[in-house]
Amino acid sequence: MGNELIPPNGIEGIDLREALEERYLAYALSTIMHRALPDVRDGLKPVHRRLLYAMRLLKLDPNAGFKKCARVVGDVIGKYHPHGDQAVYDALVRLAQDFAQRYPLIDGQGNFGNVDGDSAAAMRYTEARMTETARRLLDGLDEDAVEFRETYDGEDKEPIVLPGGFPNLLANGSSGIAVGMATSIPPHNVHELCEASQHLIKNPDCTTRDLMQFIQGPDFPTGGILVSDEGSILEAYETGRGSFRVRARWEKEELDRGQWQIVVTEIPYQVQKSRLIEKIAELLLARKLPLLDDVRDESAEDVRVVLVPRSRNVDPQLLMESLFKLTDLENRFSLNMNVLSMGKVPMVMGVKQVLREWLDHRKEVLVRRSEHRLGQINHRLEVLQGHLIAYLNLDEVIRIIREEDEVKAELMRTFELTDVQAEAILNMRLRSLRKLEEMEIRKEHDKLTAEKDELTKLLGSDARQWTKISKEIADISKAYGLDTAIGKRRTDKGEASDHDLEDIYQAMIEKEPITVIVSEKGWIRALKGHQSDLSSVAFKQGDKLKLSFHGETTDKILVFTTGGKFFTLAADKLPGGRGHGEPIRLMVDMDEAQDIVSAFTHKPGRKLLVATTEARGFVVEEDTVVANTRKGKQVLNVTLPAEACLCVEADGDQVAIIGENRKLLVFPLEQVGIMTRGRGVRLQRYRDGSIADIRVFKAEDGLTWTDSSDRSFNRSLEDLADWRGDRAQAGRLPPAGFPRSNRFGPRKP
Repeated sequence: MGNELIPPNGIEGIDLREALEERYLAYALSTIMHRALPDVRDGLKPVHRRLLYAMRLLKLDPNAGFKKCARVVGDVIGKYHPHGDQAVYDALVRLAQDFAQRYPLIDGQGNFGNVDGDSAAAMRYTEARMTETARRLLDGLDEDAVEFRETYDGEDKEPIVLPGGFPNLLANGSSGIAVGMATSIPPHNVHELCEASQHLIKNPDCTTRDLMQFIQGPDFPTGGILVSDEGSILEAYETGRGSFRVRARWEKEELDRGQWQIVVTEIPYQVQKSRLIEKIAELLLARKLPLLDDVRDESAEDVRVVLVPRSRNVDPQLLMESLFKLTDLENRFSLNMNVLSMGKVPMVMGVKQVLREWLDHRKEVLVRRSEHRLGQINHRLEVLQGHLIAYLNLDEVIRIIREEDEVKAELMRTFELTDVQAEAILNMRLRSLRKLEEMEIRKEHDKLTAEKDELTKLLGSDARQWTKISKEIADISKAYGLDTAIGKRRTDKGEASDHDLEDIYQAMIEKEPITVIVSEKGWIRALKGHQSDLSSVAFKQGDKLKLSFHGETTDKILVFTTGGKFFTLAADKLPGGRGHGEPIRLMVDMDEAQDIVSAFTHKPGRKLLVATTEARGFVVEEDTVVANTRKGKQVLNVTLPAEACLCVEADGDQVAIIGENRKLLVFPLEQVGIMTRGRGVRLQRYRDGSIADIRVFKAEDGLTWTDSSDRSFNRSLEDLADWRGDRAQAGRLPPAGFPRSNRFGPRKP
């Protein structure tokens, strides 16, 4: 039968999919449970827990001497954590870095790295011991506070979780990448967490919003300014997912003769200072920071990065906004509170649930420690009662010890002692038989009896347990109070400036006057300065000037095409005036079959009247036609053979329109609606032909036009009574003196 199961060549076939699934699942679970995700109860991953436990066994308490890190790492990898020594040492180093941990768990002596990203010295040079914070996490470990399990080789025991007398998960934060999931938790202020925990004990049904009265947001060891709004912080804390915007702390430092510089004193969490300065220097060389002249690192123990402005007239707020947008002086720290619930189930929790599970763990630790202490007291009381019996019958006890063969059995039978009591009497020293000793035993007996009563009441009352936990939390809150050096809040809350991207972009451009030239074939260029004589400007063969206008390098140029689309160009990006420029249709995604109707500088708040060749049109607010992409913005919908043909400024209350048939009509502008996109309404009716020109004017100013000899004519509304009517009428022949070209003169814009 065995021969039937095993193939003749000795190779057994297995299903590849099943084998991969089984092995990958085992790997994934191992990574999730035993490497990457922290336990919600003590906030530690296995490597950190084993480090602290090994240091406890080495008696590296806060008030003890330091020991070499190599000694600690050796113990950890030898007894508990069979992984690489460098990985374990890196974990130890991180626990000692005050710029990485809000409340360091290890007190390091030697070079443990710095905020520039330099690594620590080798483990043979550095020394370590635990901090007071680590002691609080381990407090109660000898009192049966938590379960232990066998180590990987079965020769020793290690705690499954630490007693966790410190809200470490939220206080120090955590980050890790498992398989198919990751965790990212920022550090918080312990005093605030303790206040929130006490509120949660008193009000178990409170909401996350209630807890946010106490928890102001993350409190990073490197400080900085938190600029996230309350709504996003609340949502992140409720769901366990979100992000926080953190900015560098800076101040303006006045120098001699009206000069000034900006000094950055705190940078966002986990940003390497040296890399940050390199990035700013690279942007300076690439001329992407025109407001900045120089960057210097003057840091010693504290961070001091000096930013020198291009001139003293630069707005410091605008300079910093440009740096926040382009560099890691503003950073986002993501929140993904993915932790092991009860050490077994990975899940994303909100802040309330994290605090709830920590408090429940503290209650379980309290009950276990109390039961352990009660067991010790009962044992001691039993021994003390045996000692008292011996004192009261001292002569008989001595006689039994001297004369009887089975001493222990005889003692138990004579005085009705337990095995423990008889053993304790036999182990008594002669010096303990002093008369004073009896009084000491009675005193200890009374004291232990009182403690036993207290513990029995504590174990029997849920309310007493929560009161005791609340007092323990109050002690932590006091030890890490906001008035202490370690407890003082480092990350302040602030608001991001209301400078938008446009302001910053404009600030990055040096403002210079230009003259924009557009040719008939759609080529565009910008000449330096405001030039009026363009007779010397050369064009390609067969091309000529279509239009020109003055502007600044900080302007936006709007281009309106026969397809009814608006495109936006940045004036500072236009080609220079030395060549013939570039075709606009290559700078934007403009249809080959379409031509340019008009181009002009964008003026925010203005209104435009757009029209097609079949005299349909509407008024559009200029702010809504600005396009942020190469595709442009479709505004006036046209159907061939009709095309968009006019775009004029709608500044006034009357519209004058004339067709190719030389019929003029004047009507109120209010009859034309304001739209953002559409075909528009009929402006004038023709039997044949199309629209020639249009002008919007104010009633009190009257209608003005210019003839071919540059003579200007003006007619008041009274003069134009015969031509006034309603939109979509045919109109009549214009007054005497109107140009034969059927144009009112130069168009705006």
